[in-house]
Amino acid sequence: MVFILIGLNYMNTVHSVSKKQDKASVRLFFFTSVLPVLLLLIPMFLLKFIESYYHLSFSDYGIFPRKISGLSGILFSPFIHGNWAHLINNAIPLFIMGIALFYFYKEIAWKTFFWIWIMQGIWTWLAARESFHVGASGILYGLFGFLLLSGIIRMNKALLIISLLVVLEYGSMVWGVFPIKYEISWESHLWGLAAGVALAFVFKKQGMQREIYKWEEDEEEVENSLNEIKISYEFIEKEKKEENL
Repeated sequence: MVFILIGLNYMNTVHSVSKKQDKASVRLFFFTSVLPVLLLLIPMFLLKFIESYYHLSFSDYGIFPRKISGLSGILFSPFIHGNWAHLINNAIPLFIMGIALFYFYKEIAWKTFFWIWIMQGIWTWLAARESFHVGASGILYGLFGFLLLSGIIRMNKALLIISLLVVLEYGSMVWGVFPIKYEISWESHLWGLAAGVALAFVFKKQGMQREIYKWEEDEEEVENSLNEIKISYEFIEKEKKEENL
């Protein structure tokens, strides 16, 4: 559904341009919105292929809370997954929400993605069970939290629709922040969600904002005019009182 909205938005943007410009727009979309997400996903699949082919396990490079040796997992754990099912379950929504982030939040996408990665990793290292935590689900939950709340905060129509689609498609993810299954790192889910929510507030003044309609501008002009009249009236009244004295 997110792709449908992106497609409609894209068609609305390029319907009046030439084929040459159309191709340029497609390339721009790929390099600015799709490629950044692929740069994360491709290494994940390569690493899992190497693990499977050579019968290796890189889980020891994940986050191990409150151990200095486990700090490196903040950087490496999103690339490591327990099995193919774990990887695919993360990769598909990560691909969709990642593209939504880079397409609709162009100005702040990179720093939002970076800080979600770092914040959820640090918080998981500080406050999670003493076990190796691997997978990109912390980042996934961060994107979920950011896309969900940011559209509501900004009250922009396109971003509100993204928030709605995220809820409809992935609303059930919320259950992942509770300790229901021991083998699932619910802590990284929780901290990822917290990071996304926090960044939605931190960056709320940056990027796309609520559209200002003509009637709102007219209303503001009228209000300013009334304030000016009120100030002028108060000034005149003050002068009259001073003259009477």
